[in-house]
Amino acid sequence: MLKSKPSPFKSSMRRRKTMKKLYFVIAALIVASLVLTACGGGGAASSDAIKVGQVTDLGGIDDKSFNATAYAGAEKAVADFGVEAKYLESTQQSDYNKNIQQFIDEDTDLIVTVGFLLGVDTAVAAKANPETYFAIVDYSYPDCFGTDFVEGQTCGSATELPNVLGLTFATDQAGFLAGYAAAASTQTGKVATFGGINIPPVTIFMIGFEAGVKYYNEQNDANVEVLGWSTAASDGSFTGNFDSLDDGRSFAESFVQEGADIIMPVAGPVGLGSAAYCQETGSCKIIGVDTDWTVSSPEYTDVILTSVMKNMNIAVYDT
Repeated sequence: MLKSKPSPFKSSMRRRKTMKKLYFVIAALIVASLVLTACGGGGAASSDAIKVGQVTDLGGIDDKSFNATAYAGAEKAVADFGVEAKYLESTQQSDYNKNIQQFIDEDTDLIVTVGFLLGVDTAVAAKANPETYFAIVDYSYPDCFGTDFVEGQTCGSATELPNVLGLTFATDQAGFLAGYAAAASTQTGKVATFGGINIPPVTIFMIGFEAGVKYYNEQNDANVEVLGWSTAASDGSFTGNFDSLDDGRSFAESFVQEGADIIMPVAGPVGLGSAAYCQETGSCKIIGVDTDWTVSSPEYTDVILTSVMKNMNIAVYDT
């Protein structure tokens, strides 16, 4: 499988991360020494256990992708350190702030928000609650892309948000390898990619994918075409959501009709609809993202070419 590595943090971010990790490791060892039982498996948890809460993005905790992978890191921390972990699902964007606030009201020690779209709500809550630690997947402050999503709210700066750790990933690197593999494997000379929403954590996969195809062409005097994304135009094909399997099917069908036989959906569970279409028609192969799809969705193993693994579980666990 193709694995991406977390992007390097600035030195100040490294120091904050080290301090936070040290705090939580020491506290976890104290908890372990008292033989406390975590609540994640249904047992009784001590009130002294570190409390970790995850706010999901849209798609649910059982999305077999983004949310599920991130929470797997929290579950491993429950098993290894005896922390107390729970999650709150967001079914619409207005749930982000409510779910974060619920964890704050419950005196949660570390709140993990999963997804770029939670950037503004996370920053606002963190600034108002400096004693609470936050980590956010696919967002890095002060690179605050999301300020335009909520009028009048700003994400602040790294100085203003010392209690937030941004977890970002160099998925363009693994996406590059996926693009090269797709170009080397296509039988039609056309490959495709599409995203859920046009935001940086999605397009970074697509940018790398296109670059990998181009590099294959240069090295092999080939002319494999990429459908669904153009880095030069900074635009491509997007479903506008991360949860409609029907959209995944229709996008895959459209690309196949245009001649593509390998597709990389960067849209969470939407991609499972594409995999189902490829399996039913035998017309295409799929490149999974975020997780190893042969593990998370083994029913589609026969149509999975490879997967771009994001390793969010490791990042959350290390936090």
